[in-house]
Amino acid sequence: MSALAPELTSINLGDRRLNRRAQRMLEILGNKPTVSIPAACGGWGETRAAYRLFNHPAVTAEAVLAPHVACTEERLREHPRVLCIQDTTELDYTTKKGIAGLGPLNYETRRGMYLHPTLALTPERVPLGLLDLHRLVREPGSLGLEKDPNRPLEEKESVRWVDGYARVNELAERLSDTCLTYIADREGDIYDLFVEAPCPERSADWLVRVQHHDRLLADGRHLREVIEAAPVLTDITFERPASNGRRARTVHQQIKVIRVTLKAPSRPDRNLPEVSVTALFATEPQPPADEDPLNWLLLTNLMVDTPEQAIEKLSWYLCRWQIEVYFKVLKSGCRIEQLQLETRERLEPALAFYMIIAWRVLYLTMLGRDCPQMPCDAVFADEEWKAVYLVTQRKPPPEQPPSLDTMVRMIATLGGFLNRKRDGFPGPKTLWIGLQRVPDFVLALEAQRSIGESCG
Repeated sequence: MSALAPELTSINLGDRRLNRRAQRMLEILGNKPTVSIPAACGGWGETRAAYRLFNHPAVTAEAVLAPHVACTEERLREHPRVLCIQDTTELDYTTKKGIAGLGPLNYETRRGMYLHPTLALTPERVPLGLLDLHRLVREPGSLGLEKDPNRPLEEKESVRWVDGYARVNELAERLSDTCLTYIADREGDIYDLFVEAPCPERSADWLVRVQHHDRLLADGRHLREVIEAAPVLTDITFERPASNGRRARTVHQQIKVIRVTLKAPSRPDRNLPEVSVTALFATEPQPPADEDPLNWLLLTNLMVDTPEQAIEKLSWYLCRWQIEVYFKVLKSGCRIEQLQLETRERLEPALAFYMIIAWRVLYLTMLGRDCPQMPCDAVFADEEWKAVYLVTQRKPPPEQPPSLDTMVRMIATLGGFLNRKRDGFPGPKTLWIGLQRVPDFVLALEAQRSIGESCG
């Protein structure tokens, strides 16, 4: 996947040889993301070099991701509005007994760690890259211990949401022509986060799904009772994708909107101000008989006065599903839970490489949908698209590069996509399988040319 190369062009590990090795490693793993590191490396020499790279003290997850984050920031500058999606996923290494430095997951017997990245998207769901990564590793034996409910936020796991928003805020100050909107699911329903940005003009906006429906308002009423009594402003219809054993289906929701002032909770170490927010309540009045209604209560610091603004905000929240797709590519496509490295210090930089690779797969999937007529050489090297065309079409490639839509479909057919009229656009799975075969076709084509030149 040669298009990955620019993501590490500016990497600085303190040694040019390390920099070159990291760039080479991204190419190797990107070409074969679903196989083990030894299989991707193709020999003991490359495998040993990979393990030495991951073991070097200068090669950390932060150092590997830093040039990619810088590239992402540059891509953000090209868009008037960018959504910054945060979520957490667990990595289960229970069966990998030899990895030192991991902690318990939801049970002491399950071992692993948590990843909490920030993924930047356009409102059209094209992923622009990663902005941040927080890792969470619990101390062995910590589950079930009594914790002081009045301890400072900085001592709680949930501080990662507030810290993540703070970093998005810092970025917003540098991007004067791009509006950033921070989006989080229910775990991000933390009052301290709301206090961070009462003024949209000077910071990133935020949109968070409510977990605490019984929040008190400044006038003594509860949030849920007030929003339920509000009139319907508009409605929206969309397709919910299949996930976690649930089938895909059409969803029709009614949207209610009110402006309220939240009562500040008490904190032992600080006094928090009251915050005025907009609440959006999206309810499904007639769900299928065999399913629960899909209802969301959202809060935002933005004003919502019209049906169009309400639909826009709900559409932004629907983009949150893209980070779930990203996690699927990362875990099922790149198979990061199958990595076998001796320590967490070696595992984390390897994860960073795969996180960049997973972004690229999702980027190609969504860019092909959003910009289907873009020439494919904008994202694929000439040798890549020509090799794919030759193999899939069984004829010489044309003078002009085909469209991105055409090329993505060709690559997806190499991963099992049938490309029938009723099949729609290929998904990430068939695309990541197909992408693995592209480097082999390029090598075969180069070998054929070399033989022809030597015989000529």
